[in-house]
Amino acid sequence: MSIYVLRIGHRPFRDKRITTHVALSARALGASGILIDQKDELLEAGIVKIVKEFGGDFTIKSGVSPDHVMRGFNGTIVHLTMYGIPLQDQIEEIRNASTKEDILVVVGSQKVPFKIYEKSSYNISVTNQPHSEVSALALFLDRLLQGGELNTHMTGHRNVEPMKLGKQVTTVPAREECQKLLKDLGADEKLLRHSTSVESLAVAIGSRIQGANLAVISAGALLHDIGKTRTQGIDHAVVGAEILRNRRISKAVVNVVERHIGAGIPLEDAEKLGLPKKSYIPESIDEKIVAHADNLMLADRRIPLKTTIEHYHRKNLPEAAERIEKLHRELSVLCGMDIDELQTS
Repeated sequence: MSIYVLRIGHRPFRDKRITTHVALSARALGASGILIDQKDELLEAGIVKIVKEFGGDFTIKSGVSPDHVMRGFNGTIVHLTMYGIPLQDQIEEIRNASTKEDILVVVGSQKVPFKIYEKSSYNISVTNQPHSEVSALALFLDRLLQGGELNTHMTGHRNVEPMKLGKQVTTVPAREECQKLLKDLGADEKLLRHSTSVESLAVAIGSRIQGANLAVISAGALLHDIGKTRTQGIDHAVVGAEILRNRRISKAVVNVVERHIGAGIPLEDAEKLGLPKKSYIPESIDEKIVAHADNLMLADRRIPLKTTIEHYHRKNLPEAAERIEKLHRELSVLCGMDIDELQTS
């Protein structure tokens, strides 16, 4: 199911702030995109900038015909209006419909043409008292998704980190920023070439897997061995993660760096190796992609899985070899092809 919002009655010179809030609420609370009846390029640019900065795949398009959108929409149309049937009386029926088809939520302003009521599958009121269309949309989406939207985590260039007290914003550094950071910390040409090669393969893998975050993958791949500017030991991943934390790099990138060795290091093995007591097994798809791209790179040269597995067996690490084989199979299935056959640009 995808949820789209249709904003009607927008007046570019009077409603920019309220329509912006409608769009931001839609994005934050689970919608895939918003359509706006009046053309407003400044509003579009503002929302596009937010998506670029804070992440997600939310789309915006202004200057659409509400009649055309509603006529061509193949799904359930819900019009939010103070004159409709109470939300609590029909939300379960709407939710059941949403398991089979997309939903278009129509949010109007002061005067809504009667044809909007006629063309809607449901006319729903979030109380029958005057209040904001922003709050109506927010409450409707929360009831529809039963709070599940609050667990959605979007990673963009800037990320607000949860804190009990204070404020902290972390970043996913761009490619140029990653390379500058490596050089500033004294990375040699060998490390720079290796990191660039791992990034190239990781991005190629990520480009074929739905849900992979290419910005996180790129930054994580480029910075995965940043700890080697301080140590050449097995602890370089832990050291690298701490370097990035101190620079307020996004937790998503920090986790890629901390969990990139092999196909991860289990808690019991971490203790034996003298690492801080926790599991270093990659969890997110981005973490898995970078870890395996590193597995298939010897310096800046691509190697097949077979060579990597043989290397781990020579080091008498059969369990690690088995984890790497399993990770290779998992990512190959998601890619739709054997990663050994995947070409990079």
